Amino acid sequence: MNNPFDQISAAFAPEYRVNLSIERLDGSIMLTLSDDAGVVAKRLISQAQRNDPVRLQRVIDSIRLGLAIELGQNPLQVLAALTREGRADSRPFAAIGVAN
Repeated sequence: MNNPFDQISAAFAPEYRVNLSIERLDGSIMLTLSDDAGVVAKRLISQAQRNDPVRLQRVIDSIRLGLAIELGQNPLQVLAALTREGRADSRPFAAIGVAN
């Protein structure tokens, strides 16, 4: 997917209403996710993040992780699911280790 706006929308549209708006003159955009209860997340995405597919995917994964934690899901299971998605171009949480 080449269009970052489409990539962001596709990542969240099945579960949330996605609103993208220009926030600053430097090209940053505000992502607002909402559901029937109201706004569930807001995130400022810089122009550099938006224009780099790897960085944009990391932003998306970070938002997914944050939402999952807020919903009471196990963060380790969410991380495992994100890394299993098999994106060849990125390893979003490769530096995270788990100690028992």
